[in-house]
Amino acid sequence: MALRAAGLALLLALTAAAAALAQERARPVESAGMPVATDARLGGDAKQTRFVVDLSHKIDIRAFALADPYRVVVDMPQVNFQFPPKTGERGRGLVKAYRFGLVMVGGSRIVLDTTGPVRIEKAFVLDPVAGAPARLVVDLVAVDRATFLRAAAIDNRLPREAAPRPLLRDSQPGDPRPMIVIDPGHGGIDHGTTAGGTGVLEKTLVLEFGLMLRDKLEKTGKYRVAMTRTDDTFVPLNERVAFARTRQAQLFISIHCDALARGDGTAEGATVYTLSERASDDEAARLAEKENRADVIAGVDLSREPDDVADILIDLAQRETKTFSGRFARQLISELKPATRLHKNPLKSAGFRVLKAPDVPSVLIELGYVSNREDLKQLVSDSWRSRAGDAIVQSIGAFFGNRVAGAPASR
Repeated sequence: MALRAAGLALLLALTAAAAALAQERARPVESAGMPVATDARLGGDAKQTRFVVDLSHKIDIRAFALADPYRVVVDMPQVNFQFPPKTGERGRGLVKAYRFGLVMVGGSRIVLDTTGPVRIEKAFVLDPVAGAPARLVVDLVAVDRATFLRAAAIDNRLPREAAPRPLLRDSQPGDPRPMIVIDPGHGGIDHGTTAGGTGVLEKTLVLEFGLMLRDKLEKTGKYRVAMTRTDDTFVPLNERVAFARTRQAQLFISIHCDALARGDGTAEGATVYTLSERASDDEAARLAEKENRADVIAGVDLSREPDDVADILIDLAQRETKTFSGRFARQLISELKPATRLHKNPLKSAGFRVLKAPDVPSVLIELGYVSNREDLKQLVSDSWRSRAGDAIVQSIGAFFGNRVAGAPASR
């Protein structure tokens, strides 16, 4: 009898342990404090639609709309998506389908593919309450294209403080130091230019230079620094711009090398580019066109992004940014001049996509021509890289010194 009782007690204990284990497994697992998204659902009709995501705890988000194809993007800190299988494949109301995932280290994204132009009526996150999870809510309303374009322009002109931002690893609350984003061009499947006969790739040269520049800037202790890539990874052009804007960058420096095709003549030295809708010369136009097509190489043709939306944003928000960009470019050339050879026309402008952030002063530096033997010799030299890097650090110091001092904008 005692043996049967002991066996029954053991069975009950094992059953309880199994139930506890099952309950534990059913809970969302948080990794190093990372929020967990456990479910998502849609409600509404072709006029109004609500999108809801259950979360382990409250997060900050930023939602904005894009056209051609129409879609709504929700950016957030890195989230562990533990949705049921096939989540997002079936839409409802204004949403045809949605997708989700990691978009960069420290940041995740949900993209809602919509049936047409929509307005984001509300986008917020509710606190968990009474045993219910935190909830991300996005309310969409059907609008016409003209209304959509006006709303897109206004949304992207909001002050940076007005839009919730992901809490990223390189974003320290209360840190007053300027954020600088370094953008080594190309990467992954996109090699950039190649030094003929040597096998030296632009993507490798600019990454090595970018890492060196990051270390020099961080060593000063004056700046926070982030890089669009730190390894041989392909990053789409528009994502590079989004990377800088999400981090509220105060300066964006894209690093590249150039090359001339055989028979195109000779060119040497470094060049600094700022944004212009009309290139300053034929060479600048050629280079901008080549760089802007880089995304097609990776299978994503960004030419489908609507020009009307881009034009509205640029016209409304970028005038002051262009002034700061031009000032920094001139300061940069002044500091580079004694440190390295410059192109005969070292300050140029062109329509580079990576320079189109409407609220981040941006420049693109062509360090030199890999098609020029002397330039290539410099580009692979550690001592030259260090001198050029020191010159850039000096120019950044002067740029932020002038801004802090409230120097009038030079036009």
